[in-house]
Amino acid sequence: MKKLSRRSFLKAGLGLGTVAVSGIPLPASVRGAGTEELATLIDIRKCVGCEACVDACKTVNASKFPEPKKPFPKMYPSRVKPADWSEKREVRDRLTPYTWVFIQSAAVTVNGEKKTLTFPRRCMHCQNPPCADLCPWGAAWKSENGIVRIDADICLGGQKCKDVCPWQIPERQTGLGLYLNILPAFAGNGVMFKCDRCYNRLEKGLMPACIEECPEEVQSIGPREEIIRKAHEIAKEIGGYIYGETENGGTNTIYVSPVPFDVLNKAAETGPGRPHFKSVKDSMAHADNLAKAMLIAPIAGAAAAAGRFYNISKNITKFGDKEK
Repeated sequence: MKKLSRRSFLKAGLGLGTVAVSGIPLPASVRGAGTEELATLIDIRKCVGCEACVDACKTVNASKFPEPKKPFPKMYPSRVKPADWSEKREVRDRLTPYTWVFIQSAAVTVNGEKKTLTFPRRCMHCQNPPCADLCPWGAAWKSENGIVRIDADICLGGQKCKDVCPWQIPERQTGLGLYLNILPAFAGNGVMFKCDRCYNRLEKGLMPACIEECPEEVQSIGPREEIIRKAHEIAKEIGGYIYGETENGGTNTIYVSPVPFDVLNKAAETGPGRPHFKSVKDSMAHADNLAKAMLIAPIAGAAAAAGRFYNISKNITKFGDKEK
């Protein structure tokens, strides 16, 4: 008899089958927020680890996932290794270019009772994101509504965004992107990928897929002040703890936990593709980083404009060739 995995068991028990994200409208407070920063609240108590959010993310964002060209160009210097997840697209126990949210777990004691807590992990969407401020090509940026995005059309995969991210969240896929057309042996070696919080659904007034499909209402979205207030209400009610309000100067992904986050961090498996829950100081408050950001900003802006112009010109040429 075939054994059921925990994920299959939970999906069966909760009545979750094939994911078909329908498109639930955003709450009125979110639709009326204008350019106000939006944050998401993740209530760790409610998560049952069913991975419905993972399935929904993969389904809705499939068209954004990388389709690399092979064989990959040989890189110089040779120490620059390719990062290829294209044959491991179903990996779901860590962040990859094809898995933008995954379920982390930690065996802890809650009120004297041993429990395994589960919680979705993805981009923290920092309020002052070092990935956007320090990207030399202007490929990463923060929208007015608080979403931090990476433009796959102009990203060179140099991994600066991952290096400066306190949680090292962006992941690279080799074999696609602008570098193939300009300096395939010397440029950044691919494109960086991470959660973009379903920005295209938000633009249509729809809920992010991971929030819509969660059967336990683990996540909620709203103006940041509202989300912070809600997080404090829950924390006060349960004697709990908050993560994301001040980490790295403040993020737009807010967690509430019944146990301290240093306890969760010690109990959870962390490392490549698996973010930590450590305390994080505001990295962009450091004078060196601020100076770098000021120096990089005009260069990044020019590089981004050049990259977009190159892509537009390339597409016009392709269109013209088809018309002949």
